[in-house]
Amino acid sequence: QVRLVESGGGSVRAGGSLSLSCVASGRTFNTYDMGWFRQAPGEERELVGFINTNGDYTDYVDSVKGRFTISRVNALNTLYLQMNSLKPEDTAVYYCAAGTYARSWFSTTTMVHYWGQGTQVTVSL
Repeated sequence: QVRLVESGGGSVRAGGSLSLSCVASGRTFNTYDMGWFRQAPGEERELVGFINTNGDYTDYVDSVKGRFTISRVNALNTLYLQMNSLKPEDTAVYYCAAGTYARSWFSTTTMVHYWGQGTQVTVSL
């Protein structure tokens, strides 16, 4: 079992930055692909981006490319999401996720094995 706990959400003006963290319990953090999803009110949950097990490959949804950066420190069991140039449309609950075959997460969450509880990010004009 892996428990994921996010932190760092909050409110920011458009153009600002926020950084999210996700700390995982257990000794198997480095065996999982990790990712960030988000869900806005009335919308489906979507993948923001993911990072592979050793941190040398990332991919993102087009809407955040060039603005968001995902990283991980396996020695600390921690996943990060740095969000810059935030827009009101980035407003959502952000969820940390752990699983396998992360490339599939753009279309299905079948291979997401663990979810965090979510943290709210609100971007205002």
